[in-house]
Amino acid sequence: MADPVIAKKGPYPVALEPGDYWWCACGLSKNQPFCDGSHKTTEFSPVKFTVTEKKTYALCGCKHSANKPFCDATHKKL
Repeated sequence: MADPVIAKKGPYPVALEPGDYWWCACGLSKNQPFCDGSHKTTEFSPVKFTVTEKKTYALCGCKHSANKPFCDATHKKL
């Protein structure tokens, strides 16, 4: 499997309302950190996640987190 494109070497802090979201796993989306369908030409699929609490979340920008879609600071090792 190919490595995803590193969209950002750091998290995307986003304020989210409760609901379902699709996180970009390929790194190609023009709507980072969310999926815009750009993965359709790759082997990657977006990650669906559900938010139950309104707050700001740190979503992974490097696409290498072990806790996808959330940032785990893996970008510091890239």
